[in-house]
Amino acid sequence: MQHVVIALLSLAAVAGAVAARRRFVVVRVAGTSMVPTYQPGDRVLIRRGGRAVPRRGQVVVFRRLQPGGAASSGRASGLRRTEWLIKRVAAMPGDRVPDQVAPGVHAAPGDVVPAGRLVVLGDGPTSRDSRHWGYLPVSEVLGVVVRRLS
Repeated sequence: MQHVVIALLSLAAVAGAVAARRRFVVVRVAGTSMVPTYQPGDRVLIRRGGRAVPRRGQVVVFRRLQPGGAASSGRASGLRRTEWLIKRVAAMPGDRVPDQVAPGVHAAPGDVVPAGRLVVLGDGPTSRDSRHWGYLPVSEVLGVVVRRLS
């Protein structure tokens, strides 16, 4: 009987580890767009988003966009081969487009962020973000930063 309990506990531990790996991922920060919040080389824990839309103020990791907001190719090739970026959500669907972003998304004063899109900005002064390439499709978000690991 004791062997059965040990086997069940071992199986539960393995299942828990597999579930955690599907729900969380560690990403290393490259570049200075999020300085001073995150430094190049910092490792951050990401909670994969599922269908939830990130909230304003959260830091998200997403697939690199081409000019005009199109995603780079490579999602099918896996997490390690995709180029990921990290930025802070400045506006969500239905929010007014921030003034500094309006030219980059071709918005008139008072326009709102469309459904399925986010406005993201880097914390650093030299960040390339929604001001340069427009709205971020929510579907390109890998997840939300939970905490810095290093």
